Amino acid sequence: MRIEFHKYQGTGNDFILADNRNGSYSGLNTQQIRHLCDRRFGIGADGFMLLNTHETLDFEMKYYNSDGNESTMCGNGGRCIVQFAKDLGIIGNECFFSAIDGKHEAKIMNENWIELGMKEVGQVGQFNGNPVLDTGSPHVVVMSDDADQLDVFSLGKKIRDDSVFSPNGINVNFVKRTGENAIFVRTFERGVEDETLSCGTGVTASALSYKNHEVGHHSVSVETPGGSLTVGFLKTPNDGFKNIVLCGPAIRVFKGEIEL
Repeated sequence: MRIEFHKYQGTGNDFILADNRNGSYSGLNTQQIRHLCDRRFGIGADGFMLLNTHETLDFEMKYYNSDGNESTMCGNGGRCIVQFAKDLGIIGNECFFSAIDGKHEAKIMNENWIELGMKEVGQVGQFNGNPVLDTGSPHVVVMSDDADQLDVFSLGKKIRDDSVFSPNGINVNFVKRTGENAIFVRTFERGVEDETLSCGTGVTASALSYKNHEVGHHSVSVETPGGSLTVGFLKTPNDGFKNIVLCGPAIRVFKGEIEL
């Protein structure tokens, strides 16, 4: 099978995308997707996405982690597939699309800068005193003044593999406060099973957790090892979060073909 692919990245979180509107790539299996994402024997990426048709929305986003398994929502991937759809001429500067966690709205504000609407989030749980919340994917958020120095792989994997989160595991974010409305975030991602340069749902979870006790509208600037993002949201009096928007870049890196 010959696959025409496009490589995109959002703050260093990189993805392989394929236009599957004609269903050509629907038969790809776990082993093949894992091979495509392999950084030594394949193209190399944190994840793989298919852009599918949708009956009522602009398109459907089908997302797989680099381990080859279909996964939960990916925020950076969501922005990248919106830019991909724009580059294909499927959409203008606004769209609605379907992902595994439901319907999303997105706007391309200027060249390669995208505002992505995220799912509403309910009350925040706890794990060993650390916030746990689902922003389309489940996350633990650990506040640490040493987040930039930590062994994220070892510490993140230990929490990811805790029996409390069995069998699927969880993503783990290590967050450092850098200002009144600013944080620095590093993330261990399940499915990739390593630290990634950025994680959109993790950045979102970190920003919500940071302002968890402050009712009202917020805009949090987030630095990751891969670049800068912004998360806007409303913290409601009933301990939920609404109007969540993840804002950041989505850049096409290159396109090509590969034979499987």
